[in-house]
Amino acid sequence: MNPFTYQHAADTSAAIKMASSHAAAKYLGGGTNLVDLMRETVERPEVLVDVTGLPGVIEQRPNGPLMIGAAVKNTALATDMYVRSAFPMLSRAILTGASAQIRNMATVGGNILQRTRCRYFYDTAARCNKRDVQSGCDARDGFNRYHAILGASDSCVATHPSDMCVALAALDAMVHLDGPTGARAIPLLDLHRLPGDRPDIETELRANELITAIEIPPLPFAQRSTYRKVRDRASYAFALISVAAALDVDEKGTVRDVRLALGGVAHKPWRAFNAEAALKGRVANEENFRAAAETELAGAVALRDNQFKIELAKRTIVAVLGELKGREA
Repeated sequence: MNPFTYQHAADTSAAIKMASSHAAAKYLGGGTNLVDLMRETVERPEVLVDVTGLPGVIEQRPNGPLMIGAAVKNTALATDMYVRSAFPMLSRAILTGASAQIRNMATVGGNILQRTRCRYFYDTAARCNKRDVQSGCDARDGFNRYHAILGASDSCVATHPSDMCVALAALDAMVHLDGPTGARAIPLLDLHRLPGDRPDIETELRANELITAIEIPPLPFAQRSTYRKVRDRASYAFALISVAAALDVDEKGTVRDVRLALGGVAHKPWRAFNAEAALKGRVANEENFRAAAETELAGAVALRDNQFKIELAKRTIVAVLGELKGREA
């Protein structure tokens, strides 16, 4: 591994200046698995900027959005009383991810920027277009049980590993960024990219930009929301399929509004817009839940080992919406 320089920044502007001062260095987002990738020699950064001194505050603005500092620890966010009552899907999503020890140390910003957990990406002996553009993708004909069924390309079939990001996608979260050209905010749904022919470019971050905060707009019916993760074992396992959902049903049993996002299916958190559109104005029953799920998964393409994920995703959507309907009743 190439030697790297470790420097500490106590505030956002100092971190940006520090990163910018190393013009020749290769810059990577500080995702929660960056050290793992360095250990496997997948990544060899020349400079590491320590941003653990940045503020980590959860702020509920009166009649406004919830602001979450990028340095907030995952455990702190999941156990915050306001988050648990206003956005239970977010709290539950975080608590299904990793181990308690990792959640105690991992930050919101690091969670968002974690890299794919595809075994071929980690294996430097395998072909991977993320590591070496146009080298090929061994996952397509290899063991691909955990890989994408939506939004994939010939270049990459990896999935995004974050549970938290699935809930944030359903909640229309905004990501606040700061960098040499100034501050800006973009929807979380637009932060991560589908692979196309450049799977090595994973986000829309510009050079030397930092995530400074996450903003969640008010969504009153998100109080009736949940997150379900289907996986091979009960803990410390990545999702085969996950669903974040919130459901608003009127007194006649008609869907007034709904939010749905899927994990474990694509290169980014997948917002189920087609299913949402199919449900609005329809009676909240199992038949319509299933029809909406069919609509969303109509474009799914399976690989050799993950055909089961298509039906599993449909059944999980139906089950989660059924659970939320029961709570409404």
